[in-house]
Amino acid sequence: MMTQTQNFCPIARTAELLGDTWTLLIVRDLMSGSKRFGQLQESLGHVSPKTLSHRLKMLEHADILTRMAFSEIPPRVEYTLTEKGQALSGIIQAMSAFGERYLPVEEEIVLRAAGD
Repeated sequence: MMTQTQNFCPIARTAELLGDTWTLLIVRDLMSGSKRFGQLQESLGHVSPKTLSHRLKMLEHADILTRMAFSEIPPRVEYTLTEKGQALSGIIQAMSAFGERYLPVEEEIVLRAAGD
C-alpha cells in the first residue's frame, strides 16, 4: 500500500503496478503479440495457474491488456496488450539491456544457488 507522498510519485505508482516478476514477464511475453493462457504459463515456467490468472485480471483491470474470449469449442481466450500496455516497452527494453550488460548469466546462477 502506498503512502500519501508515494501517490504523487510516478515511479512509485508504476512500481506498485509492475512490481513483481510475474507481471513484468507477462508484459514481456505479450510484447510479441497475443497469447493464450497456456502459452503464457508455458513461457513463464513455474508460475501457478492461480497466480497467472490473478496477474492477468489485475493487468486487465489496469487497462494494460485486453482479454478476448472466442465462442468456440473448446473455448479460446487470448490476451493482448493495449496501447497503455505497449507503452511499457521502453521499461522492458531498458531492463533487458541492464540485465544483459550488468547481470551475466553466471551471476544469475550464483544468485539462485545462494537462495536469492
